[in-house]
Amino acid sequence: MQMKAIPKKTLEDLEFPQIRKRLAAYCHTGPAREMALTIAPFRSEEELLASLQRASEYLSSFQNENRIPGSSFEPIDEALDLLRIENSLLPLEDFRNMAALTSQIRLHQKFFEKFREYYPQLNEWVFQATYREEIPQHIGQVIDKFGEIRDDASELLHSIRRQMNAIKAQMGQSFNAALARAVKAEYLDEIRESVVDNRRVLAVKAMHRRKVKGQVLGTSKTGSIVYIEPEASVRHSRELQLLELEEQEEIRRILKALGAALRPFIREMTAYQEVMTEMDLTAAKAAFARSMNALLPEINTNKTLFLRDAYHPLLLLTNTEKREKTWPQTISLSPENRIIVISGPNAGGKSITLKTIGLLQVMLQSGLLIPVHEKSTCCLFGSVLTDIGDNQSIENHLSTYSYRLKNMNRFLRKCDADTLFLIDEFGTGSDPELGGALAEVFLETFYERESFGVITTHYANLKALAGELPHATNANMLFDSRTLEPTFQLEMGQPGSSFTFEVAQKNGIPYSLINRAKKKVSRGKVRFDESIAKLQKERTRMAQTGNRLQEEETRAREETQKMETLNAKLRDKLSNYQELYDYNQRMIHLGTRVDKIASQYFRDKKKRPLISELLRLVETENSKRKTKPPKASKKAAAEPKPPESVAKEVAKEVAAIRKEKAKARKKAEQKEKSKPRPVLKVGDRVRLADSKSVGSIDQIEKNKAIVNYGIFTTQVSLDQLELVEARK
Repeated sequence: MQMKAIPKKTLEDLEFPQIRKRLAAYCHTGPAREMALTIAPFRSEEELLASLQRASEYLSSFQNENRIPGSSFEPIDEALDLLRIENSLLPLEDFRNMAALTSQIRLHQKFFEKFREYYPQLNEWVFQATYREEIPQHIGQVIDKFGEIRDDASELLHSIRRQMNAIKAQMGQSFNAALARAVKAEYLDEIRESVVDNRRVLAVKAMHRRKVKGQVLGTSKTGSIVYIEPEASVRHSRELQLLELEEQEEIRRILKALGAALRPFIREMTAYQEVMTEMDLTAAKAAFARSMNALLPEINTNKTLFLRDAYHPLLLLTNTEKREKTWPQTISLSPENRIIVISGPNAGGKSITLKTIGLLQVMLQSGLLIPVHEKSTCCLFGSVLTDIGDNQSIENHLSTYSYRLKNMNRFLRKCDADTLFLIDEFGTGSDPELGGALAEVFLETFYERESFGVITTHYANLKALAGELPHATNANMLFDSRTLEPTFQLEMGQPGSSFTFEVAQKNGIPYSLINRAKKKVSRGKVRFDESIAKLQKERTRMAQTGNRLQEEETRAREETQKMETLNAKLRDKLSNYQELYDYNQRMIHLGTRVDKIASQYFRDKKKRPLISELLRLVETENSKRKTKPPKASKKAAAEPKPPESVAKEVAKEVAAIRKEKAKARKKAEQKEKSKPRPVLKVGDRVRLADSKSVGSIDQIEKNKAIVNYGIFTTQVSLDQLELVEARK
């Protein structure tokens, strides 16, 4: 889908240049800042959606551990322009920047290749540029990791620098020798030596200047010290200077050759800068979005605009800095509700609401995320037209109304079903009745062309027209009639009163003058405005009552749920206590009977009656257990019982499995019996069959052994013991 260019006037009316400046502040590179200051709504829907998705993906990286690498780089566009010239010589710094930019591209491609599932659009963007390994190879052969020319960049340079190092060593030796002689002869000042023009010199006392051979390079401020380079050092310095000239000439030749080697890759390096500039701009968009809690809403194709909890970005940022509250607005446009007429008192927030809608739409179509609720949904408009503010033109000798009529003429030429128009104080600037009638005709024309729009007005005829048209609606900015203060809340469905006389009274206008003004206005108009004001008051009161009742209902529902939960817990506790009580009573009863049997045995010392009574008691308790059938689980009770044939087959299979297991067990026992049993001795480490505890035999008597487990000892039959480790 191709979209029309949004006029410059629309961007200025909506203060979009301020958004550009704030966005540019988040950019790290010059090219990205330039792009941010000239950003404009996209003409291609495909490019716009890709840009929005990139910004949304970058924003998501702030909330996870997969942080995207930094996108800072030094621009190389001027260097590439110079590189296009044959036999050109580029500064060493330009080659460093080219290497850094190439490594940035490689770093980002590796990162997005690894996390392409998280960042599909960013991954696609960075792989637009083809990484050429030859670029860092060519530069690396000439420039080292510290950004300096390598000694082995050429054989001649290597030879020159080797000679230079040798001469520097000779200079050091000759200077130290001259220094030692001068010190011995006491020709030097206390500081002994210094550096002049990067050359070591002797600090000779002025009275001995003729006694030291060499070249005078300066004196101290007082003239008491003469700085002399020793004669031997002078000769070496001249040789070094010649070698330095040769070195510079060779470096020039090497850099020219490097430029010639990189010239075929100009297109790739241009693409690198374009990709990284967009990455830096995308990072700035994400950071700007984070500063105002912006996000990417759903983009629909059915021409529905639903902005929930939408904030004016500039107002939000300014109020956040001042730590003041910003009021969000919720507004909806759709094919069934194309035009909204907002009315209400001055300073109630009508213009800000209008600008919020327009600015958010322009930002979205420019590829920027917007501060709305995540459940919001937006559509794209072919053009956005605005008429906001006092547009009096002194240069063209136009009054405000004349200028607005010219603007309406432009609207009439351009408005269609793909247009969003925003008009502030619609119809003002002329006679209220005549201007209102003309504004009514304009509004009907926009409606017939199926355009989408939001207007603000005080005209009663426009409010009435919005109530009559099927696909238009009234809205008003709520006003507290008690305090006569705006609440900055938009209410859909009803027109709003201007509260003209009420606001005048609040601002100190004498009541007598207000009363005289009321008499001058037609009674019907005053009654109409009073009716609107009364309805608005009733609506506010009803809304407050509804909110209060809803809060009370929610609170009551929560309390009921808490009570039900508490009752369930109490029932469970009561049931547990009852079971515990019954169990304790049974234990007390058993204890009483056992105590009675024990007392009888204590008196007569007869074991047989004791054992008989205890067995009877145990059998009685066991009979009670048998009479209680096992509780079947709810799940088992709910499951249908299998047919008899299936039950019989299952029983047969179970019986066969049991027979096989019995045979295997007999074979294992026979195998065990056939094995010769080890002879156990005192000191052997043994364990009971089917047990993991290991102990040692302390004593063996009559086929029984006393086994010591460390904490306790026990007497066990030798047949039940297995040898773990024989005594050593």
